[in-house]
Amino acid sequence: MENVIMEQLKQAKEACRQMQNIDCETKEKALKRISDALFHHMNVILEANAQDIEKAKDNGISDAMVDRLRLTKERIEAMAKDILKVIQLDDPIGSVVREIHRPNNLIIKQIRIPIGVIGIIYESRPNVTVDIASLCIKTNNVCVLKGGKEAIHSNRALVQVIQDAIAGILPDHCVTLIETVERKDIDYVIQAHDYIDVVIPRGSAGLINYVVSHATVPVIETGAGICHLYIDQFADIKMAVDIAYNAKIQRPSVCNAIETILVHQNIADLFLRALKEAFAGKVKFYVDETASQYLEGESATAKNYATEYDDYICNIRVVKDIDEAIEHIYQYSTKHSEAIVSKDYELAEYFMNSLDSACVYHNASTRFTDGGEFGFGAEVGISTQKLHARGPLGLQEMTSTKYKIYGHGQIRK
Repeated sequence: MENVIMEQLKQAKEACRQMQNIDCETKEKALKRISDALFHHMNVILEANAQDIEKAKDNGISDAMVDRLRLTKERIEAMAKDILKVIQLDDPIGSVVREIHRPNNLIIKQIRIPIGVIGIIYESRPNVTVDIASLCIKTNNVCVLKGGKEAIHSNRALVQVIQDAIAGILPDHCVTLIETVERKDIDYVIQAHDYIDVVIPRGSAGLINYVVSHATVPVIETGAGICHLYIDQFADIKMAVDIAYNAKIQRPSVCNAIETILVHQNIADLFLRALKEAFAGKVKFYVDETASQYLEGESATAKNYATEYDDYICNIRVVKDIDEAIEHIYQYSTKHSEAIVSKDYELAEYFMNSLDSACVYHNASTRFTDGGEFGFGAEVGISTQKLHARGPLGLQEMTSTKYKIYGHGQIRK
C-alpha cells in the first residue's frame, strides 16, 4: 500500500507544477463542469452514500453522526450551488498584496500564489470533498484527500465525478483520493516532505491530535469545537433562547454547535425556565448545582465541560458574573467559537475582546462560523491556530505569497 500511496503523491506533485499557470477562465470552466456533474450524477452519489449510511447504522453510530455522514438531494444541490458561488468570487492568485518602489528604482511586488499540494485528512461529512476540491482548483492548488473509512463509498463516487468533469481541462491528478481505510496510512501523507506542502486535519479531537503529533509536514490545525454560549444578566430572554436552540439543536453534529451554556446568576431563573420549555425532550442535560433546580440532568463534571458531544447533549452552568464565564471558557474552550447574548454593548465588547477564540459573537448563533456563511463560498475547515490563517479557511487562506522584483540593470553595491 505504501508504494501505491507514494506514487499518488508523486503524481500530485507533478500536477502541482502544471497547475501554476492555469488561468482563471480555465479554472472557472472546470468548476462549472463539476457543479453540473453533481446534478447529473446525483443518483450515483446517493447510492454510494446509502452504502455508507447502512454500514454506519450497522456499526451503531449515533443518529447525530449519521446525519453528519448523510447526503441528500438537497445537500448535493447545495454543494453544486456553492461551487457556483466560488466561481463568482475574486480570484486571489496573482493579486498584489503590496507594491514597494525603492530609491534605486527597483519595483518589488508581493503577490498571492498557490500553497502547492495540500493534504486534507478528514472524517465523515463527504460534502467536505467537494468544498476542498473547488477551493483548491480556484486557487491553483492540488489536493490530496484522505477521508475516513465511514465515508469511503461517498468520497470515491464524488472524486470520480470531479475527475471525470475536469478531464481534459485541468492536469490529471490535481484532485486525488487516497482510498485506503487504514488509519496508519495517514502517516504516509503527513510525513511526505517531498510531495506535500501543508496538511489540514479536520474531524474529531483524536484525529486532529494524531496528525499534529505525528506530522512532519507543516500543519494548519482545525480545532475541535467545544463552543460556549454566555447568557448575560442583560440578555433578552426570547433572543437568548432562540440563539441557544439554534446553536445546540439545529445541527448538533457540527463543530460550530455549542456544548456549554453559561448563565449569569441574576437571570438564571427566567432563562432556565424558558430553556426548559424550549428544549423539552430534545436534549440531555449535564447541570451544576444551581441549574439542577430548574433542569433535570446528571451533575456536570470537568470531563463534561471538556467534551465535544456532537450530539443532543448540553452542559449548563450558572456563573456569578461575566468574568467567571470568561474564566470557564479559557479553561475548557478549543478556541473555536463563543457567543454572548446581552443588551449591554460595552459588556459584550469586553467579552469579545477578552477571549482568544477564532470567532466571537454578540447576539448571534455560533452556527455562523462557516465559510459559506462568511461569504467565502465554501471552506476547507475552521482554523483555531494563529499561523498562517485563522477561522474559516477560504480562498485567501489557501494562498501563500512570493515577491516579484522588477529592475533595469540594478546591482547591489
